[in-house]
Amino acid sequence: MSNDVVKDERKRAYLNPTGSDRALKSPVPSAAIEGARRYRIDRLRRRMARHDCGALLLYDPSNIRYAFDSVNMAVWTMHNAARYALVLSDGAGIIFEFPGCEHVNRGLTAVTEVRDARTWTHFINGTNASKQVELWADEIQDVLREHGAGPRIAVDRLDSMGVDALRRRALEVNEGQGIAEEARCIKSADELTLMRWTVRVCEAGMARVYEASEPGRTERELWAELHFENARSGGEWLETKLLTAGRRTNPWFQECSDYAVASGEMISLDTDLIGPYGYCADVSRSWTCGHTKMTPLQRSLYLTALEQINHNLSLLRPGLEFAEFNERSWRIPEKHIPYRYPGAIHGVGVTDEWPLVHLYPDFSKNYAGMFEENMVVTVESLIAEAGSESIKLETQVVITATGAQRLDSFPWELA
Repeated sequence: MSNDVVKDERKRAYLNPTGSDRALKSPVPSAAIEGARRYRIDRLRRRMARHDCGALLLYDPSNIRYAFDSVNMAVWTMHNAARYALVLSDGAGIIFEFPGCEHVNRGLTAVTEVRDARTWTHFINGTNASKQVELWADEIQDVLREHGAGPRIAVDRLDSMGVDALRRRALEVNEGQGIAEEARCIKSADELTLMRWTVRVCEAGMARVYEASEPGRTERELWAELHFENARSGGEWLETKLLTAGRRTNPWFQECSDYAVASGEMISLDTDLIGPYGYCADVSRSWTCGHTKMTPLQRSLYLTALEQINHNLSLLRPGLEFAEFNERSWRIPEKHIPYRYPGAIHGVGVTDEWPLVHLYPDFSKNYAGMFEENMVVTVESLIAEAGSESIKLETQVVITATGAQRLDSFPWELA
């Protein structure tokens, strides 16, 4: 092996030990899955009671997954309002399912009833949309009366036609996304078991990307290795395609392309992976194509990014106010500020979620809250300067009574 090649053989351990040509098989016991389901629906109802809402109407597929562990065409239903659900304070849980898909909800204990969804989007109904929305609102009103849940209802996401139709029936429509995110932010022990497995699958995908990071491979080909591992191991989708190399890493937020990566160029990856059991693994790493020794500038940028991660990680503890974290957080040297990543820390669960604590130049003093035990958050860094590549690092942690405990362990390049 050339002295200029510094391939980290530790990363091979993250591939499937039975062979990288096979999918990972989950060791998660069914008791953990059922425990997470019971915890989540109970936590949602507790938050509903705090907000004095007898019903929570959900359209966001991530919230439906959280409430009922029900998933069906999640990416498609993010932009097609074709399935929805009602969490009712009396213990009922109703899935309004895309017709012909009722069977996907079998065995879900929080689901007490499955009905055909009544859609009123223009895509499905065209000029009949206005009639369909009235029928939809009538059915929602009837269900609320049946369960004694009116007139206050919370909704996570709803088009104006739907909101207007509910209000014409004297229903008080309240914002429900906050209720869902407040519930989601504190994880149970069973949820953490599921999240650890998603991170394991993510790191196997990252190891595949690392192994494939040879000159001539395109960014899209490298990103596909992560997507492949997630899909075959029971994962669901990738929120972004943030893998770029060389000059395309700066500015950040360019998605992968057909650019062929050259030896020695920095490859930077943000996984944004929705994996098995619907949980997110949001981890970032950077390394050189061909696993060459970093240049002095690459090394300096990398060590700076790692310093930011380690400093901010060391601050985390239960009871730490967001404002206090901001005051004590790592200060980016002036030359890196124009290229900064706006978020210092954000929550993560079934997707990225509340809280989002911005970097100190972007932090709002009115952003209230504190870190709590059993929150799961990511600690981020993006370091670049004029004309340089970008180093993107991120680690996912759970807040424990004694501080932050990392859920990922994929090795840093300069550890």
